[in-house]
Amino acid sequence: MNALFSQAERQLSSLPVPVQLILPDGTRLGAGDPKVGFTLKTLRSVSHLVRGRIGQLGEDYVEGRVDITGNMRDLMAAAAAILTESPVDNSQPGWLSELGRKATSVMRHTMDRDARQIQFHYDLSDDFYGLWQDPRRVYSCAYYRDSGMTLAQAQEAKLDHICRKLRLHEGERFLDIGAGWGGLLLWAAENYGVDATGITLSKNQHAHVNRLIEEKGLQNRVRMILLDYRQLEETRPFDKIASVGMFEHVGRAQLTGYFSKVRRLLRPGGLVMNHGITSGGTYNAQLGSGMGDFIEKYIFPGGELVHVSKVLETLSDGGLEAVDVENLRPHYARTLWAWSDGLEEKLDEAYRILPGEQGAKSIRAYRLYLAGCAMAFEQGWISLNQVLCQRQGVFDETQLDEPPGQAYPFRRDYIYR
Repeated sequence: MNALFSQAERQLSSLPVPVQLILPDGTRLGAGDPKVGFTLKTLRSVSHLVRGRIGQLGEDYVEGRVDITGNMRDLMAAAAAILTESPVDNSQPGWLSELGRKATSVMRHTMDRDARQIQFHYDLSDDFYGLWQDPRRVYSCAYYRDSGMTLAQAQEAKLDHICRKLRLHEGERFLDIGAGWGGLLLWAAENYGVDATGITLSKNQHAHVNRLIEEKGLQNRVRMILLDYRQLEETRPFDKIASVGMFEHVGRAQLTGYFSKVRRLLRPGGLVMNHGITSGGTYNAQLGSGMGDFIEKYIFPGGELVHVSKVLETLSDGGLEAVDVENLRPHYARTLWAWSDGLEEKLDEAYRILPGEQGAKSIRAYRLYLAGCAMAFEQGWISLNQVLCQRQGVFDETQLDEPPGQAYPFRRDYIYR
């Protein structure tokens, strides 16, 4: 045991911020004037720290076995330095491991399980999410078109960035798969005049967006449906489709089928924007060092990440053609820090919204989740990619500006000008 404590002391001395441990018997290790403090109630937590198992250390905090003091930015600086190995795995799994992964993915993503998993996360509390999101409750990576933007401005810039990439026009039929609290759905309808359909598996989001549709008087051309994407009818294709922060819930074994379904929902020449989190490693489906297990248990059950190369492979297998890929990783790091800072500023109110011990566990989990993901995007352990795709149509190469039958022009400048 003394060897474990000595190892912990050596580890603390090498961290970029002063950290102090208070052991179960009251012994103090590390800095005398710490910026981050851990009060450990079990010796197992000391082992988690020494071994760099920050996911398990996070679980100890959520379950009340560890108390943490200090701000989230200092805590994450310490957490990144505590790691003993990279949480990103670039080694290709063997065929048996890959077969096991695929079987697990298939099992975890039935329609019933997906509905339960989505509701576990998104139906926690609208008021809780409203504490730290922007007023439109856009729960995905913002787009900081310039450095002085607020979170709300950057989220509106993201919504418009997607609409520009999709080249939305008045009267087009637009589908938003996983429409959240309706930010993109309503932005597209109000600013681009589209006929908009959104789907979600979250009962809270479904009710919230339908209230907004009624308040805005948009019932004649905007609708929000409680529906699994697999149940969408294919009788009348959409002109444009967006999927923002949704395909992470699909499961890697289902991705080709998912993109194939999207292709069948899209008219020939139509565009689809797939905006989602991707893994930093080529083969890992979640972060290592226990972080992926932490997110699976407390935040996103059933979530699976793939590398952007796998996204391109599976969408191609599904019959779509990638025409533009943009990495927004730094934007998501800044977005997550904005969310984290917003939650930290309103912790007292969060505890009123989510009362009791279960509420306290959720708040502790989200404190680590938001700040931890900000750190992970900063470090490049995970990423965010917007992939613009089209369902191919026939075109005449002499028409350089507006190819007949195609929604995507020959040049990119329409996105950015």
